Amino acid sequence: MNNVRATVLTLLLVAAAPAFAQQAPGAAGPSQAEGQAQGTEWASLSADQQRLLERFRTQWSGVPAERQQTLARGSERWLAMSPDQRSVAKQRFERWRDLPPDQRRQLRDRWQKFRSLPPDQQENVRDNFRKFKNLSPEQRRRLRDRWDNATPTERQRMLDNLRERRENRTRPQRHLRPSG
Repeated sequence: MNNVRATVLTLLLVAAAPAFAQQAPGAAGPSQAEGQAQGTEWASLSADQQRLLERFRTQWSGVPAERQQTLARGSERWLAMSPDQRSVAKQRFERWRDLPPDQRRQLRDRWQKFRSLPPDQQENVRDNFRKFKNLSPEQRRRLRDRWDNATPTERQRMLDNLRERRENRTRPQRHLRPSG
């Protein structure tokens, strides 16, 4: 899962990079005094990170603090990846880049929705994803077809049943003793 997470974060880092490059130096947003996160000084980046982020060097001070932190963390992750992991990340980025803008927007929205979930719900989503990936291709296809062909009411019923089963698994069982 860490490989997937690192790849997704790298994908987001690389996908967002063109937006940073186009931002005007004066468009840094609210100052730190207004509650913004502290930025990352260019000089505090390792030599490898600076080489990786070289295209941002001249405008680094104009990049918003949150973006600086994201780029710094993303570059650390990238540098920690094996060549195979980097290859997979590049392939995923190419697929991302080839998506129509509306699909990329939908994926970003879904990612933000996921990130806004409480940690226990995020873990449930991850758990369901792992279970889905462990199904055979035929089982996944049938499950997708069932979901795609369901009405909104049927979909809600499926989700409610899933939640109920999950709650029953985590709820302690109370055994009743016969009286007498």
